[in-house]
Amino acid sequence: MADEKEDQKPAAGDVIDGLMLNVARTRVALGAAAFAAPGLTVKLMGMGGGADAGRDYVTRMFAAREIALGAGYLLSKGSGRKIWARLGLVVDTLDTVNGLQSRGRLPLWVTASAVAIAGGTAAAGSAKVAKDVLARS
Repeated sequence: MADEKEDQKPAAGDVIDGLMLNVARTRVALGAAAFAAPGLTVKLMGMGGGADAGRDYVTRMFAAREIALGAGYLLSKGSGRKIWARLGLVVDTLDTVNGLQSRGRLPLWVTASAVAIAGGTAAAGSAKVAKDVLARS
């Protein structure tokens, strides 16, 4: 006979919290990879190739931002974690807008990928912030 707990689905809040932990871990991993190999990161993202010191500098700034957002979320608890979730939501929303503004200037697959990733993480962040706000009510 199956255990009763196996039949129960996790609460929506638990799913959202787990998703946000995975988003934070991915931010740290992506940030570390982009910081270590900015040229390769940009090439894989379809945004150029070859040596470009300015592009590498900006990519490392992006990497530092991702590491800070991910680590801040992972290292915080309670109200601190709620603040990091909101900061991530702002960044991801702005990244989504930036991706939409790049239409026509970058290959379609690059724009679509960037908007899908940023929009997806903004949606996850929105769910987390909404959950946190509703929990206070």
